[in-house]
Amino acid sequence: MFDKIAWRYDFLNHFLSWGIDKRWRKKVVNSLDSYTSDDLLLDVATGTGDLAIALTRKTQASVVGVDLSQQMLDKGKEKVLRMMLEKRLELNKMDVESLQLADNTFSAVTVAFGVRNFGNLQLGLKEMYRVLKPGGKVAILEFSMPRNPIVRSLYGFYAKHILPSLGRLFSREAFAYSYLPDSINAFPAYEAFTEELEEAGFSNCCYRSLTFGVACLYTASK
Repeated sequence: MFDKIAWRYDFLNHFLSWGIDKRWRKKVVNSLDSYTSDDLLLDVATGTGDLAIALTRKTQASVVGVDLSQQMLDKGKEKVLRMMLEKRLELNKMDVESLQLADNTFSAVTVAFGVRNFGNLQLGLKEMYRVLKPGGKVAILEFSMPRNPIVRSLYGFYAKHILPSLGRLFSREAFAYSYLPDSINAFPAYEAFTEELEEAGFSNCCYRSLTFGVACLYTASK
């Protein structure tokens, strides 16, 4: 699915969120520590690398981004080369549920809008926990359904009717953008997701609602 929409993914991300997704990613970066050249960060479900690029530009750390979609990674690699970040940012095809990475390697692990796509949520979270260093931090940005009934109704209408139509128009792919609202509805957001983090072994689990609850930033530590 993501291979099919890779060519339009960045444009639609920014267009359909009215550019707010860029501010959300900045909040992820700002929620983390100030990392040095001795640190290594991991961005899971990196897609075309937007969050991995933001981490590379805002810290001194080296960054590894992993994703299952080769077409998305290819688009990301084009951006990495264009921005001349290839010395500190590496993008690899890899499954979060079976990371080919050593234990206790990364100072931080991030995910932006990808955790709800994990085939096995607990397995993916436990793999992230495994590769994180003791004392390291995880930051997860994910869509959620607003709790305010008025905002929830408006957002639900946009996500169910307008977003899929625009996505289909610009990407020529019908399923991907009808899948999005369904996956948001099915995702265990807010307290339910912090419980998932705790079950995976993380501590100090908390969340911060963003933009009236349209998105949520979850943080935890090992």
